[in-house]
Amino acid sequence: MELFKTIFTGTFTVGQFLITIIVSLVLGLFVSLYYMYKSQHTKSLALSLILIPAIEAVVIMMVNGSLGAGIAVAGSFALIRFRSVKGSAKELTCIFLAMAIGIICGTGYIAIAALFTLLLLAVSFILTTIGFGKDGVNEKYLKVTIPESLNYDEAFEDILNKYTSSHELISIKTLNLGSLFRVEYNVNMKDLKQVKEMIDELRTRNGNLEIMCGSKAGEKEEL
Repeated sequence: MELFKTIFTGTFTVGQFLITIIVSLVLGLFVSLYYMYKSQHTKSLALSLILIPAIEAVVIMMVNGSLGAGIAVAGSFALIRFRSVKGSAKELTCIFLAMAIGIICGTGYIAIAALFTLLLLAVSFILTTIGFGKDGVNEKYLKVTIPESLNYDEAFEDILNKYTSSHELISIKTLNLGSLFRVEYNVNMKDLKQVKEMIDELRTRNGNLEIMCGSKAGEKEEL
């Protein structure tokens, strides 16, 4: 114990230090589980979210409670993630949540940190489960390649009117030195089960050239 007394120069005890680290790691685990819930994720960020609160807490404790200095030092850790790689809105939220947990734990408010984390994650799980803010499930992105002899303005109007409740031509691009066109649409399907039937009719109209139907264009949540 004398060794620890010479190492720790702050106002906290060894027991307080260990409790803070353990609680930070547990709360970070909860944040990591939320990050991985129903979303694409990376192993490295999932692990980082567990460690960030503990790192933040240690930094706050080591600067002897100077909140401004702790945030200035520890905040730079989280920003490294976004210097070269785009992050999704969910990733950004989880990283700042992990930072907040570390700051609260580092200043000694362990119970408040736990309550804050559980409350925020509970609200997030509920909103995710009910699909809050989600685009219409029938919205799709359609890309069709057509020969130059086909009039793209009216070529597929009857087919799209048959299978979609609405559609919008968003771009036109020439291919193969102008011998082909690629037209792209945002469409709202009347029935998702009819996607194959729509593609089959489009294939007969465009001479069996390439057709792609997938998630709505611009659906990514990158910041």
